[in-house]
Amino acid sequence: MSTKVSTSISATHIVSSAHLVSPDSAQMSEFEFGLIVAGHAFQRWVVHCMSAAGLKDLTPLDVLVLHHVTHRARDKRLADICFIMNIEDTHLVNYALKKLLGLGVVASHKSGKEVTYAATDKGQKLVQRYREIREACLISTLKADDGLNRDIGELARLLRVLSGMYDQAARSAASF
Repeated sequence: MSTKVSTSISATHIVSSAHLVSPDSAQMSEFEFGLIVAGHAFQRWVVHCMSAAGLKDLTPLDVLVLHHVTHRARDKRLADICFIMNIEDTHLVNYALKKLLGLGVVASHKSGKEVTYAATDKGQKLVQRYREIREACLISTLKADDGLNRDIGELARLLRVLSGMYDQAARSAASF
């Protein structure tokens, strides 16, 4: 449940944790609430879209790992997947990979000590079907507003900047 908090900035912000609102940046609390809500909506979306594509009972991470393993049709190592997805807990990605291997949508290849992963033909077909459903259900809604794509591009840039800020803050907090 959200709480409206009035700050010294003389604006009302919708936040999830009023006790965290800073007089220096109520906007950050408002952003964090938006991120929480958008994150959960995005996770629901990817699961439902992949289910509609024909692969049910996956977690959001499973779906995202399958997409990344399919990305650019190049084999990926566990460490590479975790790095690109900014996931520290490699066991979470490893578990998703094992699940995807069991479903036959990902294959592993061993070269010496190194194991790489790639999407199988079945995995590639499911990802292609996901893309078709994504185009029909999500991307088509962007056609109504040309400025929205520009805003989304700017938002993506800001999210990358904020990701770096949060990563730096996490490192600082770890040394507290």
